[in-house]
Amino acid sequence: MKTLWQRLKDHPLAHVGPGLISGVADDDPSGIATYSQAGAQLGLDMLWTMPFSFPLMAAVQSMCARIGRVTGRGLAANMKSVFPRPLVRGAVLLLLLANILNIAADVAAMGETAELVTGVNRHAMTMLFCLATLLAQVLIPYHRYVFFLKWLTFTLLAYAAVLFSVHVPWSEVALHTFWPHFTPDGASATIIVAVFGTTISPYLFFWQASEEVEDMRVPPRATALLRNAQPAARELRRIRWDTWSGMFYSNLTAYFIILATAVTLHAVGVTRIETAAQAASALRPLAGDFAFLLFALGILGVGLIGVPVLAGSSAYALAEVMNWQWGLERRATDARGFYGVIAVSVLAGLIIQYLPISPMRALFWSAVINGVVAVPLIVMVMILVSRRSVMGRFPASRVVLALGCTAVVVMGVAAVSMFAR
Repeated sequence: MKTLWQRLKDHPLAHVGPGLISGVADDDPSGIATYSQAGAQLGLDMLWTMPFSFPLMAAVQSMCARIGRVTGRGLAANMKSVFPRPLVRGAVLLLLLANILNIAADVAAMGETAELVTGVNRHAMTMLFCLATLLAQVLIPYHRYVFFLKWLTFTLLAYAAVLFSVHVPWSEVALHTFWPHFTPDGASATIIVAVFGTTISPYLFFWQASEEVEDMRVPPRATALLRNAQPAARELRRIRWDTWSGMFYSNLTAYFIILATAVTLHAVGVTRIETAAQAASALRPLAGDFAFLLFALGILGVGLIGVPVLAGSSAYALAEVMNWQWGLERRATDARGFYGVIAVSVLAGLIIQYLPISPMRALFWSAVINGVVAVPLIVMVMILVSRRSVMGRFPASRVVLALGCTAVVVMGVAAVSMFAR
């Protein structure tokens, strides 16, 4: 008879690739705060952003995953071989800064939420979460660590469950999803910019490409498709399924968050939400303790995924640029620089909690940096994935490249709007 551990190891979820984790990490606590503010401020009229952004997000992430699996190298390593090194290093340093600020906002939201649930001081809980995620990444080998991350993805179901505890006018929801009615003023433009900036995030580009490489190192070991094309059809089909399903799960959850806050907070005139914990707290008197608890547990669950992904993406990118040994499957003593970046990222995010810097201000500057970096990064990804000198016989399809071009236009307009407002 199989043990519980054996059953979990044999479960289909255990064999899902990096796309699922990348998608869930996109709904980190700072993302939840953004989606909650969108629902609270503009109600049902922000639901359209999720079906619209889904194919763009999935296309960009699938290109990144494809680069990793075909070349056997991460995104930064491939960029370094094609583009000027100062350009790549500048982009990576901006990514590192943005990730640290995002980690600070995420762990602050986790600490605040944990205090609401347990009554324990938020700073103590923040420190506990930071140390737990840091030690897990350093001490647990990748093949075991990623296994637990996959099971944490179920926490996103909490936001679907919230809808069962509130009244939802589904006919209005369907109408507003495909035919929104909102005033195109500065306030709505700001929210739209924030939603797209949160959904298509640069740190996920580096994470998913590197996770494809990490998976190749786990026994039974695999080789890059450039060197062994035999499993290409199977592997590229897996990447498409994994990435598009993972991004669908992510965007559907974001849709539920916007919907839940629209039919509760917006409906009674609560239109300003600054943190994910504030959204959970505001739900309590409107939807009851059950909805509050589900929303809060969702914040903590995705935070435990989002913080490691943020720190890990910085480490992957910087280690590749600096030619360091890297990988969560390696021991810390064998990849000191790589794990050092993870430690600095998480601890810097923790230290910001004790400085006179608002976590929401940190999140704002993170969004600004991501808005600056996202457009050129997507362009660089598209150049890489369409070059036969990089991809050999496996460049991206024209459909995916067309969606990538659309993402560039959308993110470009978002970035310009952000600075123009």
